[in-house]
Amino acid sequence: MTDRLTCLPMASVLVVEDDPVIRAALIEVLTGHGYAVKTAHQGFEALRDITQSPPDIVVLDLGLPDIDGLDVLRMIRGVSRVPVLVATARDDDTEIIRLLNAGADDYMVKPFSGGQLAARLAAVLRRSVPAGVRDARRPVVQVADLRIDPTARTAHLGGRELPLTRREFDLLAYLAANADQVISRQRILAEVWQQPYVEDQTVDVHLSALRRKMGEQARKPRYLHTVRGIGIKLVSSP
Repeated sequence: MTDRLTCLPMASVLVVEDDPVIRAALIEVLTGHGYAVKTAHQGFEALRDITQSPPDIVVLDLGLPDIDGLDVLRMIRGVSRVPVLVATARDDDTEIIRLLNAGADDYMVKPFSGGQLAARLAAVLRRSVPAGVRDARRPVVQVADLRIDPTARTAHLGGRELPLTRREFDLLAYLAANADQVISRQRILAEVWQQPYVEDQTVDVHLSALRRKMGEQARKPRYLHTVRGIGIKLVSSP
């Protein structure tokens, strides 16, 4: 008997792949693992589908005919927090770091088996969906004039909503829930990213984006303080 996806009932996946043979194979494998599968063969087509009928997760090939997959990933992150697993033939560290920093939740290097892909998708969904369930049980976090609502997944600073990506929100919410504690990058990677391979640089990239959106600078922090050699602290009395 084929193993079924256990993290979501009939989770929907958008497969963005221009090769019809690979696309057909992925449809067969993922359908057999309990997914409802939709496909797109171009980047702009995928962006339209994500905005009009958001899937639970996206499998994104980088070699698309109309636009590079990395640019598609960045555009997705501009409009959606949907989990994205990148399928790539590019296996050098620099490229992988770029993908993760651009917002990928996981990646797989081609070639890979259908079973391995299904297992990776299930793992990404387990990390994202239960987090939303846990968030629904958590109260709003108020730190000075920073207000974080885990249920709505929104953050407001001085009454202004911050335009955060999914990972930026997760990082800010985690730091706010542990306000006035110095949190190491390794702990952040383990608790927020929950990834088997992520560079410390990833935290710094997202921290820099958070500071920019919150109107802070690293040399004159208000909420987000870097404690050199130790970690990061969100202070409750800025």
